[in-house]
Amino acid sequence: MITLVIGGVRSGKSELGARLAARHNEPVTVVVPTTFPTDPDLAARVRAHQARRPATWTTLECGAALPATLAATAGPALVDSLGTWLTESPGFDVDSTALLDALATRAGPTVLVTEEVGLSVHPPTETGRRFADALGALNTTIAAVADEALLTVAGRVVRLHQPECEDP
Repeated sequence: MITLVIGGVRSGKSELGARLAARHNEPVTVVVPTTFPTDPDLAARVRAHQARRPATWTTLECGAALPATLAATAGPALVDSLGTWLTESPGFDVDSTALLDALATRAGPTVLVTEEVGLSVHPPTETGRRFADALGALNTTIAAVADEALLTVAGRVVRLHQPECEDP
């Protein structure tokens, strides 16, 4: 089972992702596609996320090695977040095919948390536009294979439907 949780900053996406991963009643491996941040604000956010999780959960910081780390992880996995994976990769160039392969071959359920940047102001810089475009494309790729896709907005959850399932 692959679940994609997408939302903006402080929308509740990480908390929802953790609740969804916990519903399997097994210890969860949290896969963080970064090394521990040196930015004090981001480090505080990471610590707050870790403090909310059960002590039985394991956290793996993998940087750009997300596909290999996820493929080698047994049981329920929570990836938080795809946007972080993208920023860890030079030129925002990630191997989405390797990630799709890892998702397809995993035996355990996977919850992937990602940012939705397409609802905000158009990025004023070239780097911001490239990031938004790359993350939008990655999110679309993962949503296409996800069994479930959820959008968080202001702590509320909206289930996203496959296009072929929608009414015209």
